[in-house]
Amino acid sequence: MLDEIRRQTRQVIDELQEHARLTEEQILVVGASSSEIIGQKIGTAGSADTAKAIVDAVLEAREQYGFQVAFQCCEHLNRALVVERSTMRAFQLEEVTVVPVLHAGGAVAAEAFRRLHDPVMVERIQAHAGIDIGDTFIGMHLRPVVVPVRPSIKTIGAAHVTMARTRPKLIGGERAVYVLKP
Repeated sequence: MLDEIRRQTRQVIDELQEHARLTEEQILVVGASSSEIIGQKIGTAGSADTAKAIVDAVLEAREQYGFQVAFQCCEHLNRALVVERSTMRAFQLEEVTVVPVLHAGGAVAAEAFRRLHDPVMVERIQAHAGIDIGDTFIGMHLRPVVVPVRPSIKTIGAAHVTMARTRPKLIGGERAVYVLKP
């Protein structure tokens, strides 16, 4: 089951990357409930093994594609995020002091905090794309304007999966031009 969770997570990241085309100058936010993935109510049955499978897939994809990553904590930490210190600096994010653990932050955030090279916690970001596994509500951490991306699989384990990319705002009126034609 853990191999399947890792494989499915990687699959949805790859599908999102096809649409979002994230670069090293962009952030992917990941929210995941290990409880929901194993078929339990969110926040009730955190699973370190499930968290490891999710983080494995995300870090493997980050290595391949080069994007920055932020792992969202649960509501007990106000949905703060685990990022690399270099990401915090590059995006001028404000560090906060807390360490996510299984029952305050969530299994996935706790695993990410253990596994990132130089992890820090930040309170908010504006990511360029996101994956939500288990209805953890990552929307507060996405830039405007959000564009849904439909994954080919609707669940990872027992958890509902949604994804989104963002695009720059279209401004102007009826005479505005958005793409220059040759």
